[in-house]
Amino acid sequence: MAGSLIRRATHDAENPLEASLREAFNHQQGNLRPPFSLKSLAQEQYPRLNDAILFGILLEPRSAKTHIKLLHAIISDGYCHFTSMVTRIVDELYSKLVDSAKIQLIWVAREMVDVVSVGFDGLLVALLRQIVGGDFSEGNLWLCSEMVGVFLQKWDRLVEENPLILTYGLYVFLRILADHGSLSGDSRLNMLKKLETEFCIRVLRERFDLCLKIGRDLVRLLQDLVHIAEFKSIWKDLLFNPGEFRVNDFKSMVKIYRLKTQSLYFSLRITPEMERNLRFLLTNVKFGNQKRYQAWFAKKFLSCSERETLLVDIARFICCTCRSSSEGADILPRWAVIGWLLMSCRKSYIEANFKLALFYDWLFFCEEGDDVMRAEPAILLMANSIPKYSDITNALLEFLLILIDNYDAERKDVIVNGVLSVFHALLMNGVIDSLDVLAHSDALSPVLREMLKKLLSFMETSHTKELQ
Repeated sequence: MAGSLIRRATHDAENPLEASLREAFNHQQGNLRPPFSLKSLAQEQYPRLNDAILFGILLEPRSAKTHIKLLHAIISDGYCHFTSMVTRIVDELYSKLVDSAKIQLIWVAREMVDVVSVGFDGLLVALLRQIVGGDFSEGNLWLCSEMVGVFLQKWDRLVEENPLILTYGLYVFLRILADHGSLSGDSRLNMLKKLETEFCIRVLRERFDLCLKIGRDLVRLLQDLVHIAEFKSIWKDLLFNPGEFRVNDFKSMVKIYRLKTQSLYFSLRITPEMERNLRFLLTNVKFGNQKRYQAWFAKKFLSCSERETLLVDIARFICCTCRSSSEGADILPRWAVIGWLLMSCRKSYIEANFKLALFYDWLFFCEEGDDVMRAEPAILLMANSIPKYSDITNALLEFLLILIDNYDAERKDVIVNGVLSVFHALLMNGVIDSLDVLAHSDALSPVLREMLKKLLSFMETSHTKELQ
């Protein structure tokens, strides 16, 4: 009987995926040792032998090179089945795997990059998603180190075969560097920060054309790293010397501001397990019955103070990747989850970053290219918090108005147009019936009310024909 790949308590049921792989391994034992059979495989045998080889690689590190030689010899589908099974293990089992199996997964990932297997990019994405923000445990730091090593050591192959994968790594390590940079750790953490910085700077300097594909959230991530000398230089060039990046049509930050960040990038900072639980909250839990589910989620994923930075990632994920349930009006809405997460912020800088994540698409909104539903949680949270939780409405609206004036003073006109456009789109798409709930609410402070009315007066002027 083969050993186990995962840690399991005495009374835990056997995992069906692991059980299937073990069964294949046990049945194919005779085919896994040299001399290998030269007979062609029957169609039904091929996937089972692939599964057996994979289980053997993860279970028997000393025999991994023998197993991989057999895999290379029998392959007939570009490693598609094998790579998809590795990816599935990462998505479904990674947190439960024994350490030796995790080490072997990274080894397998390197092998799949070398042979340019079908789906190797998806495998790298799956591994990147297992890097948890705000987690300084030895295992998580090890995974960070291994993955940044893969991206640096396999640079040429990645550039040649699928350069876009570099932007996925860049997004993850820019975000993780903000966490790691907050600590002055031991030599291992310092070396990790050095490697992460080396990779990010290389992508930004050598392939800025690819970096633009990340869109506006690239700027949001970079601004958290300007205290690091290498990134301060990047920031200065973005502002004052964009020609340094050698991209013909990149003349100013406005180019990046106008590029919407695609949903995949936000998924990179949410583990599959976390995503499943968030989607369950937003599709199955009735509004009013959410407290125990929220408490469980917080205990599972936000239990230590360092994990608080995850709140910002979750906010972007909910706003930009999730959609409100179509199952009925009684299902927990996104704005309510966002409100709960906002109230979970304990540190002032986390709260500020959370609000920025909530409003970020507002600042550069363009009705032709942006999705108004990304703005829905913020507007509905402000509207529905009146009158019972008007302090939330006041705080959010004040933050938005401060952003308009101060986020990028040199390009304030771009931001004003973006915010006015999002208000207009929210009205035109029926997300909110009227802005009077904000502009004429006695629950708002008089100063904020007047500032909002002044802002909205510009919208009335610029969109008069459309609103008539």
